[in-house]
Amino acid sequence: MAGSLDQNPPNADRHITSGGSDWLWAVFAVMALSDLAMIFWTFSRPRGTRLFHQIAVIVLTTATIAYFSMASDLGATPVRAEFSRGNTGTRQIWFVRYIQWFITLPLLLLELLLATGLSLSDIFTTMFMGWVFVVCGLVGALVVSTYKWGYFVLGCMALFYIWYVLLGHGPRSTFAAGGVVRSGYVRSSAYLSFLLLLYPIAWGCSEGGNVISPTGEMIWYGILDLLAGPVFLFLFLWGLRSVEYGAFGLASGKYTDGYGNGAGAGYGNAGAGAGYGGAGPNMAARGPGATGATTGTAAPGNGVGATGAGVGPTTAV
Repeated sequence: MAGSLDQNPPNADRHITSGGSDWLWAVFAVMALSDLAMIFWTFSRPRGTRLFHQIAVIVLTTATIAYFSMASDLGATPVRAEFSRGNTGTRQIWFVRYIQWFITLPLLLLELLLATGLSLSDIFTTMFMGWVFVVCGLVGALVVSTYKWGYFVLGCMALFYIWYVLLGHGPRSTFAAGGVVRSGYVRSSAYLSFLLLLYPIAWGCSEGGNVISPTGEMIWYGILDLLAGPVFLFLFLWGLRSVEYGAFGLASGKYTDGYGNGAGAGYGNAGAGAGYGGAGPNMAARGPGATGATTGTAAPGNGVGATGAGVGPTTAV
């Protein structure tokens, strides 16, 4: 591993050093170990209660691959710096880092916002602004003229929207899981919002202004990614460990993903029935007439049904 720069020679005048590569290998190791620990934690939980943990697995797996690439001195392209430092004309721009962020930042936002009572449209729009934030950073880093700062401003505007949702709109929503989740969300959103503030500052000092060296850039971003990745995810999920997962309304209706004793759900056009028993799915059948029935193999069971236009009562047996 120590010969990464020998096997993959730098392609720019201003590039990472062997010490920078060693630092990236260390971050890669932390990401990989955290990913393995998260995977083990995920499979130790009952089926149907793994969504938050599985999102964390995706984030950590993506970061692990990205840091393996950067530690190997791969995933960068030379770009002529707007502000030359010494005799250096080009600087390494790590596009693989932006691929990582394009995947992980929206998922981190999703991880947080799923705990709130925000609508799916609000959550998706916030995730989209995360994509805008990352793409503007990448395009700005690749632009060699002063127009790069236009992308910087556009990215910051997207960041302001993210802050509004995390710190303003989110805390005012209804938390179905109760006050414990609300207080945990407030702490976590403030923590992540502060970290997001530091990313544009790092960008302005590295890809933007070419003030610090690529090795210094790697140290700065590496610390931020560790804090926004493993540290944030483990702390956030630890705070949810005793929360009843069903309160989030995120449990799958499939019998294979049920939790507890098992659950199945059947839906008519205007009525719904649910049966809970030992095992087996509920199956909804619609007749050509005007009757819908929900039956299941589990017993005993309970059913709640509503009658709508052209639909009979829904029952569970």
